[in-house]
Amino acid sequence: MDFLRRRLRGSADATNSPTAPSANDAPADPVDVDAMERDYELDLLRDEQGRLDELQQRQLRYANYAWEPPAQGGERRSDDEDATPT
Repeated sequence: MDFLRRRLRGSADATNSPTAPSANDAPADPVDVDAMERDYELDLLRDEQGRLDELQQRQLRYANYAWEPPAQGGERRSDDEDATPT
């Protein structure tokens, strides 16, 4: 519960937190940050996969290959002005 309070209140409560980084702490290793981000993305994908059933997953997987028929009547519409000058 304390974690949610700190996240929602922002930096004002973070200074009172015992786990708040101080100015003397070394910056986080970029490799660790990348690994944490990858883990987070994997968790999101797993949650998404658990939320969707097989049909919905298949629809999302093949959405880029969906065929859409061409517009009927061509690109020119009745409210377009004539392209030929009179």
